[in-house]
Amino acid sequence: MDSPAGMHDIHPIRPNALAGSPLDRSAHHRTDDAWIAAQRGDPATLYAPVWRARSLMRTASSGVAEACLIPAAAIPQIDALPWAFLGLLDGGPVFCIDLSLLDAPLPDLADAVFQDLRRVGGAVAPQDAAIMAHARGLMHWRSRHRFCGVCGAACIFASAGHVAHCQGCGTHHFPRTDPAVIMLVTDGTRALLGQPNAFRNVRVFTTLAGFVEPGESLEEAVAREVFEETGIRVARVRYHSSQPWPFPSSIMLGFHADAVTRDIVTDTDELVEARWFTREELLAAEGFILPPGFSIARRLIDDWLGA
Repeated sequence: MDSPAGMHDIHPIRPNALAGSPLDRSAHHRTDDAWIAAQRGDPATLYAPVWRARSLMRTASSGVAEACLIPAAAIPQIDALPWAFLGLLDGGPVFCIDLSLLDAPLPDLADAVFQDLRRVGGAVAPQDAAIMAHARGLMHWRSRHRFCGVCGAACIFASAGHVAHCQGCGTHHFPRTDPAVIMLVTDGTRALLGQPNAFRNVRVFTTLAGFVEPGESLEEAVAREVFEETGIRVARVRYHSSQPWPFPSSIMLGFHADAVTRDIVTDTDELVEARWFTREELLAAEGFILPPGFSIARRLIDDWLGA
């Protein structure tokens, strides 16, 4: 199908927030037990700490938040806490560690504080945000896979924290990311946005989204989710970009799609309301707000507005 009059394919020209990590993941080191042990034994080795789903940050003089990587020597009970190898930063190893078992972690770091990356993501240095997202996602997976999902036996972790090995049935479990599609549907001059029930008390209009189901292609998931939530049929589904979204464990796969129908039938189990918006209405944003600037939802909207 050709593009509607005046419409063009929209291609991303920069990475999304939480992507673009400066780390070399160096997967070959994960199975080198001697190398991992040597790095973990070095008191100067850096860690990205996570505490109860929050990341350690400090605010620079510029006002931008930065990841606070701390040396092993500053971490209490380091050998008793969950950890994983993240990769190399400028040639040096970086690990992550989950301090959630500690009630008052790192009390001596007066210039740093644990914050929710999702709440402050737009004010964090991009590469630092990517490191913290990586650490948060991996530590969340570790916390949810202490026991085997096949037989229920306890797991032990290998491959520098990237494999959970069941001590009962021997199954190997690997870090998983839940794929979710997120899409901006347009009819040439208008964009389709919805107000999720989760934001009933805040008038936020955002792009539609949903998880990919088993046996479903990404394009099929886009079409199904749009129809289920709004009754709109779409065509010419095309990929835009992706964004790691470790809240708690998703990868957001962004798309644009063309509306074939126009009449909205809102699924009130999912949305308070769904509406068509012109570019002028979105630019003015009167009486409502758009999703935060660091989200791929906002990126899909902004790229369409600027096309």
